[in-house]
Order: sequence, then structure tokens, then C-alpha cells
Amino acid sequence: MKRSRINEILREGDAFIRSFGYVMPPFAYLSPEGLKSTEHDQIKARRMGWDITDYGAEKFDEMGLFLFTTRNGLNKDLGQKSAMLYAEKIMISREKQLSPMHRHDVKVEDIINRGGGKLVLELFSADSDGNIDRSADVNVMVDGMMRKLDAGGLLKLDPGESVTLFPNTWHAFWGEDGDVLIGEVSTVNDDLTDNIFEQPIGRFSNIDEDEAPLHLLVSDYDTHL
Repeated sequence: MKRSRINEILREGDAFIRSFGYVMPPFAYLSPEGLKSTEHDQIKARRMGWDITDYGAEKFDEMGLFLFTTRNGLNKDLGQKSAMLYAEKIMISREKQLSPMHRHDVKVEDIINRGGGKLVLELFSADSDGNIDRSADVNVMVDGMMRKLDAGGLLKLDPGESVTLFPNTWHAFWGEDGDVLIGEVSTVNDDLTDNIFEQPIGRFSNIDEDEAPLHLLVSDYDTHL
């Protein structure tokens, strides 16, 4: 993706988020130079911040996701009794924009429709080897109540509804009848090692630096901070 396009998406996404009364933390709006000049060690270590991905496919409008990680624990603390073992994100899934089929090895997550259109999730169970089971029913908890779907069934969440996804649930999702503001509350989030995709795709975008970044993405931190 061109950096100019990423900057445009950041501006559009921030306006969409604000339209629902959600206010981002102050560090979200720091320039790259401003972030560098702050005590950013924990932001970098916990990979908090902006994340615009097209999964390396260069087709953001068709397959992509807008994310901002507001808080996150550390993998090394998993299993501790008193530690930050949780994460929170705000995301935007555009109408008919696919977030491709994947699952996690560790993360349990609640995916919440915070407003906009319907959030549609295509769901499969994992077999004993972790692969997609295209025949088994899928059991998921929707706002505390269990729901059974056929393999590949579509779960449609209206604003205010949520689903809990465990590591044995494969999922893809997109917006229907409009863009969707999505909340995510989960155990520690690790986008470097804990995303298992059905197809051989990347997790982050390849960036063409045609202009200066408006804000750094989490994928910029290793080279810019």
C-alpha cells in the first residue's frame, strides 16, 4: 500500500470512530516525531497503536482491516496470577471488505458490533489438528447464550451484539449494509505469531513510502522507534 493511502484511511477511520462518540487515547494522535520523543517503550513492547492491513494483497477495499490496539498485555506474562492478561482493540470492517479466514492458537476474543451495519462472520470448527473441519457444527457463545451453526454458517451481529471466539473456531468477517465499528476484548494479542490463516497471506501491509507517515503503524515500530 502507498503511505499516502494509509494516511487517507487513518483520517477516514478516525472520523468514523468519532462519529460513534468513541474517543481515542492521546498517543494515537502523536506525529512520528512526537511519539519518538515520549516514553514509548511500553507502547512499542505491547504493540499498541494503529494497524492498517491489506494482508499483503494490495486490495484493501476488498480484503483489509482497520485496527487500533488501545491496551495489551505481554506474552511472557501469560499464566501469571497477577498480570495484564488482556487486550482491547477498536476496528473498522468496511462493507463487503473481507477479513480472511483465520484462527488463533492462544487468544480468546469477544468480537463486538459497536455500531454501523451488520457484522457478518463465517465460522468453522477446527479438527484435532487445528485445520478447518468442513462438516462439523460450530458452537459459539453470543452474548452469553450458546448458538449452533452448520459448518460455514454465517453469524450476523447487529449493533450491540457480540460473539466469543475460542482458538478452535475459524472465522472470517465483513460488514453488511454499511461499514461496521468493531470492538475486540481478548486475552493478550500477538499479531506476530498468533494468527493462523487458511491461505498463505501476510498479516501486515507492504508499504510504499510515497509520503511521510501521518502516524506510525505498529508494523513501523521496529524500524522507526
